[in-house]
Amino acid sequence: MAQFPLQQFKDAETPFYYYDLQLLEQTLNEVKAQTYGFPFHVHYAVKANANPGILRVIHDAGIGVDCVSGGEISASIDAGFAGSQIAFAGVGKTDKEINLALDADIFCFNVESLPELEVINDLAAKKGKVAKVAIRVNPNIDAHTHKYITTGLSENKFGINLELLDGVVDEAMKLEHINLCGLHFHIGSQIMTMEPFQMLCGKINKLQNHFEKKGVKFDVINVGGGLGIDYDNPDANPIASFKDYFDTFKFYLELREGQQLHFELGRSIVAQCGALITRVTYVKKGSVKQYAIVDAGMTDLIRPVLYQAHHNVENITSDSEQIEKYDVVGPICESSDVFATDEPLKTTSRGDLLALRSAGAYGEIMASHYNCRPLPGSLFSK
Repeated sequence: MAQFPLQQFKDAETPFYYYDLQLLEQTLNEVKAQTYGFPFHVHYAVKANANPGILRVIHDAGIGVDCVSGGEISASIDAGFAGSQIAFAGVGKTDKEINLALDADIFCFNVESLPELEVINDLAAKKGKVAKVAIRVNPNIDAHTHKYITTGLSENKFGINLELLDGVVDEAMKLEHINLCGLHFHIGSQIMTMEPFQMLCGKINKLQNHFEKKGVKFDVINVGGGLGIDYDNPDANPIASFKDYFDTFKFYLELREGQQLHFELGRSIVAQCGALITRVTYVKKGSVKQYAIVDAGMTDLIRPVLYQAHHNVENITSDSEQIEKYDVVGPICESSDVFATDEPLKTTSRGDLLALRSAGAYGEIMASHYNCRPLPGSLFSK
């Protein structure tokens, strides 16, 4: 079980997110160690967690960012990231967002449709600029993950299907205010085996061979992210399998001389450093179950509802040695407001603090005001 600074928590209003910045720094150091000496560039996917304190640590580590909205671009710039460190993805970029990115002189747009490509060209022309662009390819690879976080199948809304790619590349080469610098891919999230990434490498190798025969070469290949983390055993595996992940691309991807490989990792960088801390309001014993009713709800952590995800729950204040099973539920007026069923916890009482582990990614960032509830705060390790 992780050690939490209970004295620091003593006067904090629950629920709140607690971030272990030492673990975050260790994770970033491992990322840098596994990419050192290779033409690899890592962008942190801001959609996972845009807490300013988190962004500052990531900025100081010297990696870039992957943004999917104008708001994320602004948050990244506020945290100190230069435009040259920003990749801008997303299937529905608005004119306002594109203009913001052009004004910031971002590194690259990951373009997902021919109409978007034409709009970027028109807006860049009005500013007298040339926009660097990577075309997002939908490689039709099944990542074997939850359907809501699978992005690389032909049926998904993302990217250009393979049969349409030649036409989009040809059009991009004609546009005066577009610099087609690369190809972009992202096949899904929370991927726990390397096979989908090996398959992706094979698809990229074939595409590069195909386009080279047409005289088209790319300076940049962007393989997105998707590496998963161990939600079941966060203490045993606090840092994701970055060696296996990066080795897959070292061994299977046929990079050309001078070509740069970009990654967009989010969950694997920040998930394990965060926990949602919540207080038990009531313990309710029913005829079949007993419930630990807590002051956090699906407004604070929506993953269990949205993705049927399980986060390990720990009672971090109980002195009991006895283990009982509880349904850990929140106060939201929805039957789906359940964090865990039959969760084994130390005997739990009103006022105890529970930690929902591995919540640093897609936790605080997805919080809402439903039921007019305030957003959760955050604390950091000292």
